[in-house]
Amino acid sequence: MRIIGIDLSGPSNHKDTVLTVFKRQAGQLTFIKLLSYISDMDILNEIKYQSQIDEVVIGIDAPLSYQDGGGDRPGDKQLRQFIVTLGMKPGSIMAPTLNRMVYLTLRGIKLTREIENLETRNSVSVVEVHPGAIIGSRLLSEDLNYVLTYKQDVTARMFIRNWFKEQNLTNLPDVVQEESHSIDACAAALGAWHWKDESLEPKWLYPANPPLHPFDYSC
Repeated sequence: MRIIGIDLSGPSNHKDTVLTVFKRQAGQLTFIKLLSYISDMDILNEIKYQSQIDEVVIGIDAPLSYQDGGGDRPGDKQLRQFIVTLGMKPGSIMAPTLNRMVYLTLRGIKLTREIENLETRNSVSVVEVHPGAIIGSRLLSEDLNYVLTYKQDVTARMFIRNWFKEQNLTNLPDVVQEESHSIDACAAALGAWHWKDESLEPKWLYPANPPLHPFDYSC
């Protein structure tokens, strides 16, 4: 199984879009590669390439649907309540139709449509993830401050990179700690792995509700 984590940014912001690829083996995720500054076509080409090798599971950090009429989706409300119980800030969960989110939502929906239309050798599945919640729900309570500060603080990113090893993500290069987007892409892969692997389970899950919300939402 190949696990791909994607930290997606808006359609015009390729610079902050990061994709990581891991191989599941012997109860671990072994790091394969990190791609940054990437377009939708770069993402699709990598998914297609990995699907020639094995089944592909993709965790995407972006809204993959929106609420008809605007505002929160039911999953957004539940995830916000969940992270508050952990001690995290509710503002990290934003409605997909907010002005600052709407272009990211547009890209997420468009990209998943294109993924579903890819001709692939092996199966490809997609889950919407929230990297902060993935990390925060697995950290010890005394370490929670690292998830609250890693976007601004390289020391926190160094801690989380080392913590990923405890979560059985192996062979991570130092470059992962240089940008929060790389941390998020690795966390997205961790969440997708726990969502898909039958021997594991997510910390939180809102099941897909087609046709308006066609993908599971998980951390």
